[in-house]
Amino acid sequence: MRFLLITLITHLPDPVTGHRRSTTDRFREVVDNAVIAEELGYDGYGVGERHEYPFISSSPPVVLSHIAARTRTIRLFTAVTTLSLLDPVRAYEDYATLDHLSGGRLELIIGKGNGSAQAELFHVTAADQWDRNREGYELFRRLWREEKVTWSGRFRPPLHEAEVWPRPLQRPVRVWHGSATSRESVELAARWGDPLFSANVTNPIAPYAELVRHYRDRWAHHGHGPADALVGAGTAGFHTAPTSQEAVERYRPIFEARLAAFRRAGVDPVFPTLEDALERSSMLVGSPQQIAEKVLRQHERLGHEVIHLTADRDGLTDDQHRRSLELFQAEVAPVLRREIPSRPLHPAGTSPGPGVTGPPAAVTVAADGRAGPPPLSAPV
Repeated sequence: MRFLLITLITHLPDPVTGHRRSTTDRFREVVDNAVIAEELGYDGYGVGERHEYPFISSSPPVVLSHIAARTRTIRLFTAVTTLSLLDPVRAYEDYATLDHLSGGRLELIIGKGNGSAQAELFHVTAADQWDRNREGYELFRRLWREEKVTWSGRFRPPLHEAEVWPRPLQRPVRVWHGSATSRESVELAARWGDPLFSANVTNPIAPYAELVRHYRDRWAHHGHGPADALVGAGTAGFHTAPTSQEAVERYRPIFEARLAAFRRAGVDPVFPTLEDALERSSMLVGSPQQIAEKVLRQHERLGHEVIHLTADRDGLTDDQHRRSLELFQAEVAPVLRREIPSRPLHPAGTSPGPGVTGPPAAVTVAADGRAGPPPLSAPV
């Protein structure tokens, strides 16, 4: 299994202390956390894209470029790139540039985006967002692969023998399709033979497992080999400590603050207590053994090879958060890497870039055709 840290760069008061860092300090924290992630051996670091409060992640190419300058080996993810809002040509130019600056470490997770502000800011509505996402991606993927592009669509001016620079370092960059509950994203991923990243955050695991099953069914329908399907999944919260009692006690005020925020917004929480969230959600809070066992149980239903944890402290101190990340790498990650061997994050036929090396590549093993693809070769 491979492990990512992901941030949506929320800018909120600390749920325990009430203190809110300045915008500048929050950005510095995000970059520093990426450096720590590489230092501790995490495989990737992702930055989201949102365009409304309380997020300040409106420009992931800029943030990831700064992270690229501070790191050397860690893969850089978007989480997600909202192609329904962006001009595909401009998005290509930004990310092809970032691909070079990072030495070929870029991976994209795309999606339609969410939030009411995007309709006002970008004039993208619920009626056309899926069509925009699909059309934008179909042009976007051609720009990575073709030297000259002739194209026409509904939502941007046509292109005729257009050349777009710079040409990418990775040929092509790998694109994942992020999906919370939408079959539209699943269909797009399966049609083009791309990996799927299931949000796996808001609800119990059952609807996400059903979405992944649908992805594998559509993957086969479009003629792709079962062994080539690739799935990642998110988590709803993370903290580990030497004992479950310590982890739960430390995380409880963070969860209670989240519930209070739901109440203020008039939203009924899916998981009304921490105990319920620990039982039914993807939340990983507990001892290393508990967390490893829970991920293995989820893998039986999702067949995922990649998982993301939060890169943010939430309500933990800097020291508590770092110790949690260290403990995960020391005691949880080795178990999951052994039990769920996985493919390298950079696509087959590409390299991380000149002068860039990463951890040894592994290959995938699965229980059956639905839970994951069969082995490609012996694990390394």
